[in-house]
Amino acid sequence: MTRTPALYALTSATVGTALRRIWRPQVAGLEKIPAGGAIICPNHLSVGDQLFLGVTVPRHIAFWAKAEYFRRRLTRPMVTGMGAIPVERAGGRAVLGAFDAAAPILRAGGLVAVFPEGTRSPDGRLHRGRTGAVRLAAQAGVPIVPAGIIGTRGLRPGGILRPGRHPVSITFGEPLIVGGSSVRQDTDELMRRIQALTGQEYVPRYAPPSESRRRSIAT
Repeated sequence: MTRTPALYALTSATVGTALRRIWRPQVAGLEKIPAGGAIICPNHLSVGDQLFLGVTVPRHIAFWAKAEYFRRRLTRPMVTGMGAIPVERAGGRAVLGAFDAAAPILRAGGLVAVFPEGTRSPDGRLHRGRTGAVRLAAQAGVPIVPAGIIGTRGLRPGGILRPGRHPVSITFGEPLIVGGSSVRQDTDELMRRIQALTGQEYVPRYAPPSESRRRSIAT
């Protein structure tokens, strides 16, 4: 089993405790997360998804995080201290570094979180999944646990998410063992399972990049 970084443990004990007491997120299916290595794949509605996922799972989760956060002086200590994994958003061979960093964590019995939509949903619907999580699971030899997050869409930068008015729930589904079908078929099955947990309308196309990502690509 992997070691929990000190900053992650401190954040869980402070911010996590406050979130659990104030928001009282409803959690179901925690027992479906294997004791060993696994990839957790939730839908992605808000910047708050990582927070609520982190405070509801009683183990360290290594989140894939934008590589830009590791290059900024203000955010680098936080993402490094939390044990996050940098991901280059250019895709292609640029993402292989994230695979190389995540595979040892998974093989050592740790948890890695990957949002298969690749970005936050711009409209609350569930968009076509990218194949990275399935490829990583096949490489590391671990299952994928689908997760459905409901109620976080109101939490955005500069926005207000009020307790009670925006109830939050997270449901974990049965682990998916990949490799029996093509990477695309396994990814589509993963998205089907996530949709069953959230009830979202499914869109068979990739979610467009956020405005901040469009700016970074343009420059």
